[in-house]
Amino acid sequence: MPQRLVDRSPVVLADQLIAQMVPPAMFDDVSFGSYIPDPEQPSQAAAVRAAEEFAGKVAKIRAGGRRGLFGKKTQASGAGLYLDGGFGVGKTHLLASIFHSSPSPKAFGTFVELTHVVGALGFNNAVEQLSAHSVLCIDEFELDDPGDTMLVSRLLTELSARGVSIVATSNTLPGQLGEGRFAAQDFLREIKKLGSIFETLRVDGPDYRHRDLPPAPEPISEESLVERAEATPGSTLDDFDALCAHLSTLHPSRYNKLIADVSAVYISGVHAASDQSVALRLVVLADRLYDANIPVTVSGAKLDEIFTPEMLAGGYRKKYLRATSRLLALSRFEVAA
Repeated sequence: MPQRLVDRSPVVLADQLIAQMVPPAMFDDVSFGSYIPDPEQPSQAAAVRAAEEFAGKVAKIRAGGRRGLFGKKTQASGAGLYLDGGFGVGKTHLLASIFHSSPSPKAFGTFVELTHVVGALGFNNAVEQLSAHSVLCIDEFELDDPGDTMLVSRLLTELSARGVSIVATSNTLPGQLGEGRFAAQDFLREIKKLGSIFETLRVDGPDYRHRDLPPAPEPISEESLVERAEATPGSTLDDFDALCAHLSTLHPSRYNKLIADVSAVYISGVHAASDQSVALRLVVLADRLYDANIPVTVSGAKLDEIFTPEMLAGGYRKKYLRATSRLLALSRFEVAA
């Protein structure tokens, strides 16, 4: 019989939060050389070169420093790189490549994960633990929550002053380049002291997850869903509403452990999210499932119908589109398996 996610209540100790800040397993073996730029998108090749050059700076800054008064050596400020672009153009690939090329200790996490770490550890403790790192890689930097943005901006300012290099990515909606440029400038303004050292690069191209792929798979029947779950070792089978309710009882920093060792996720009775809080928890779960490359199969509504038109027209539009893109990729992976 398949397990149920709703029966799991994982606990993540505070001292484990920094240690688990590494790239998802699907990016374990990526490198600058394994990124294949689209010849029709010259910005991609330029981004690879810039990312590789940035990685070269990281170790030099950490090992170097500068001479101050009386010849005393002081720590040089960290370098900064900001990759701005649409969904599925390989920004996370480049981010992970920078991580792999940098000396330890180093940290990698999404913007949301970073805010959770700071919240769990406390600001000063987070600064102390991260200040020994050569680089902090932040995926999916978001500007939809002013409070979180200012918190992380302050954190990055402190870390950069201590010699930690910072590299971040963001998503710009396809066809909305003006909005993307505005987001990048907002980011630079928010991290006032870091703004002068950040190099901002645009990475263009279509979402590779949807190149030459069919539309969202049709949901399967309840009977077939149960049969598939029972035939898949290590899978989980949950009711959509029950799962949404369970997610509300867990801090998002625990979602990684929630799906640990799960081979496939089956969800019955999928329908549009009832409200924004439910939808945002589903976004975090979708990100963690995608990071772990766990197939998703559902009954009920299609996976591209979870977020309502009203949600997609609101301030969290980027998050919902990213989650939809990732869920569809995971659902196709299951169908192809």
